[in-house]
Order: sequence, then C-alpha cells, then structure tokens
Amino acid sequence: MPSKYQIQVKDEKGRLDKFIAEEINDLSRTRIKELIQDKNILVNGKSAKVSYKIQSGDQISVTVPKLKPLNAEPEDIPLDIIYEDQDVIVVNKPQGMVVHPAAGHPDHTLVNALLYHTKDLAASPEGFRPGIVHRIDKDTSGLLMVAKNSKARKSLESQLAHKTNKRQYLAIVHGNFGEDAGAIDAPIGRNPYHRKKMGIVDNGKNAVTHFKVLEQFKKYSLVRCQLETGRTHQIRVHMAYIGHPVAGDPLYGPRKTLKGNGQFLHAQVLGFKQPSTGEWLEFKVKPPAIFEQRLTELRRNK
Repeated sequence: MPSKYQIQVKDEKGRLDKFIAEEINDLSRTRIKELIQDKNILVNGKSAKVSYKIQSGDQISVTVPKLKPLNAEPEDIPLDIIYEDQDVIVVNKPQGMVVHPAAGHPDHTLVNALLYHTKDLAASPEGFRPGIVHRIDKDTSGLLMVAKNSKARKSLESQLAHKTNKRQYLAIVHGNFGEDAGAIDAPIGRNPYHRKKMGIVDNGKNAVTHFKVLEQFKKYSLVRCQLETGRTHQIRVHMAYIGHPVAGDPLYGPRKTLKGNGQFLHAQVLGFKQPSTGEWLEFKVKPPAIFEQRLTELRRNK
C-alpha cells in the first residue's frame, strides 16, 4: 500500500520540494522531485512545479507509491576485468557507473554487468548485490574485488574488517600542503543537516585515512590516499575536513573547480590475499583519460 500524507502550510515559506523534505524526513529531494513530476504531490488538489513557492494555508497531499523490490538482472555491458580466478574477480570500474542496484539506479550497474559475465557470484542477503564486498562511489573510478563464492566473500570481508588488504587512491585536491604526508583520524557519520552528505560527527564510526603529497601545482595538489577504514565517502569527507576537498566533487567541494565528470578520485591500487591459496595479489591501474588530461594541464601551468 502507498503511504499518504496531508500537510497544511502555516507560516512557512520557500520551495515546495524543500518544505516537503523538512516535513517528511524519509524522502530525499531526488525522490520528492520524482513524486512531484509524477503528480503524486498536489497543492490544493492540483499539480505544482518543484520550484512552487508555498503559501500560508496551502493544503499539500503526498502519495508515496511502494517501491518495487530491487532485483538485479544480467545486462550485456562491457567490463574491464583485470584478473579472475575461481574465487575472485578484480574489475576496473569506470567513472559514472553505480556498483549495485539501488533506489534511483535500478539497472545498468556493475552488478548487472557481472551477472551477464558469470553465473558464479557469491549470494548476498539483499539479493541485489551478489559478489559485492566493498564499493566505490559512482563517479570514482578504479579497482574493486568481487567474490565468486561464499568462501571468498567471508575471506575478503574478513580482510577488510581486519585491515589486512591494501587500497590506495589517487586524488587531485584543492590547495597546496605545508607537509609531505599525514594521517586524518576523524569519525564519519551521516550529516545531520544534509541527507546526502556524510560528515565528521562525534558519534560517527572510526575512520582513518593516510595521505602522501605526490605533486603540487598552482591551486591544486596530487595526493595518494591509503584507506585504513572504509566509510562511505571517506576520502572525500576527510580531505574536505582538512581544507583540501577533492577537485570536481559536487557534494563536498567548491563550485569553482576542475572541469570533469565528477570528483577526481581513482582507486589505483588494490591488494589482498587470494581466499583459497593465501597468495598475496596486488593490482594497479591508470586513472581515466580525463584525470590524466587534467594532470597534464596542471603540470603545464605549474
């Protein structure tokens, strides 16, 4: 059954979408926009635009249809597979691809492509993320390890939990550094004022990022970040926290930044023990062309 809400505007002001987001905490702005466009949100019995300015006395009705259960289906999408054996797949995820189906991204994900590539993926409790033991953001490129069976899943998850694997990222960040290296130890949790953001919060989960400055340019720097923990948006949040947000980051960075397809963050190195043999495996991939292009320009203008 759909959920229904009746809201009367008293003395509030502002846009319709923002008002509803504040009134109904479970709805994201993106979801609210979809509901408005589908005429599931009515003002005084009529459809309205997202930008409608609410007025005192407005009667707003909100109908939230029940979302269809997520179900990953195979899709013939090209994959850049770096390594594969009977237990694991190492894939170089392109910038712009979501790792697994989620609300707003029901298909065309890495999982959809993996299901077309192989029938051997470790089952997941949710059903829509088989094989996935860790993630990188949609607009972050680079290496991911994928489990092909339950034994491999347990091994890889244990390595992540005990911090025995290796995950290094390249990032172009704003500003220059006075030090060559450092460590950021600051707890990360959901930003209480912005649903889509994470932040440094007192009751957040322990998060540690080590960084090394590789090159410095005019207004930007190239850094290597190594994860000790793996929190959502960890590098993006931590670098912004110390005053060096990742270039191109639409969520945590400034508007005036390097032109690209999102944040200039690339999972360059991935290392772990092979689940069956215990052999150490390590892989390294180059950043995408847009990343290399911007680096070349920064070096030229150094």
